[in-house]
Amino acid sequence: MPTVQAITRDPSPTTTTLGYALFATRWLQAPLYFGLVAAQGVYVYKFFNELWTLVLRCVTGQATETYVMLAVLKLVDVVMIANLLIMVIVGGYETFVSRIGLQGHRDQPEWLSHVNSNVLKVKLATAIVGISSVHLLQMFVDVHHTSRHSLLWGTVIHMAFIASAAILAYMSGPMAAHAERGDRHTHREHAPDEPAEKAFIPAQVTTREDEPSAEERLRAAGFPARKLLEDFDSEHPRSFDREAVARLGKLDFVAARRNVVFVGPPGTGKTHLAVGLGVRAWQAGHSVLFATAEEWAGRLAGARDAGRLAEELAALDEHAVLIVDEVGYTPFDADTTALFFQLVAHRYERASLIVTGDRPLDRWDEIFGGPAALAMVDRLAHHAEVVRIDGDSYRMRRATSAWAD
Repeated sequence: MPTVQAITRDPSPTTTTLGYALFATRWLQAPLYFGLVAAQGVYVYKFFNELWTLVLRCVTGQATETYVMLAVLKLVDVVMIANLLIMVIVGGYETFVSRIGLQGHRDQPEWLSHVNSNVLKVKLATAIVGISSVHLLQMFVDVHHTSRHSLLWGTVIHMAFIASAAILAYMSGPMAAHAERGDRHTHREHAPDEPAEKAFIPAQVTTREDEPSAEERLRAAGFPARKLLEDFDSEHPRSFDREAVARLGKLDFVAARRNVVFVGPPGTGKTHLAVGLGVRAWQAGHSVLFATAEEWAGRLAGARDAGRLAEELAALDEHAVLIVDEVGYTPFDADTTALFFQLVAHRYERASLIVTGDRPLDRWDEIFGGPAALAMVDRLAHHAEVVRIDGDSYRMRRATSAWAD
């Protein structure tokens, strides 16, 4: 069957220079964010000025209950607007100007790990709704000094803010899905050339009713349980690189198509961390697939026996992250090792793998037999973040504690 090959042309030097120049104009926004930092200082001054006035009137007995309530609401209003400024300053600068080097910082905001323009707009909309709620509450508390006209329009404006926030939240799902499809399309365009005899099958067009829900996609990922990075007991392991896990939680490794390897004894939380990263990647809009090493071996062997191993590996390209759990508990022969080598080699610099195992990579010859083991480890470790976890089994600790009780 004849194939149609796209003709691509490299951009001219003039076009490239112009594109870089236009991209560099993003730095023009940097002074704007520093201006917002100055505005943050103004609100800090306003907060303490209001607080000092409140304290003085309370000490001198001039503060009524209504005044105290209104003054406290003003303080809350100032704090909420300051929070909005922080969100715009940090999130906007990270999204539109340049990355902020906070990887591994213990105070890094959780929302910053998956911030983008779409998420930022939703968060801003909800913050504005909160600020509007405080303003409306102030009007109703001081209702005797507020005209009906002001109450009416205050309520109408507040409902408009709520409606706009709801619309933005509703639109964020399709926009994230569209961005993921665009990333996949770009990934295919930059992927290595496929064999000429391999035909491209167009994807089926699905209607909104046919699209799986979020929970269905989560179940399809194959997670044994829904575990979050925030729920991991980081105090249990004796040795544990918290900064590395915090850095991985930003999901930069997914965009860079790098691998992650968790190494440690049984029961130290390797699977929890792998699932937690997978769930966070899923929450960010990436497709994730989880299975144990033994399950992956069976899946690949079945595809090989059916004569469709190449098609199976190509189908796995739809998933930005594959998780291979429990490497080392079952030894594999040379044939199975060759299958894992093909999986790792196919994903190499193409998409991410998260692997958990009970021994370091230089001892994988104890798990995988045959000449392909060394080449597989070489490709897996080349672009990988290896996190070592040392400690006693968490499950054994709980069982021993329960028996002692």
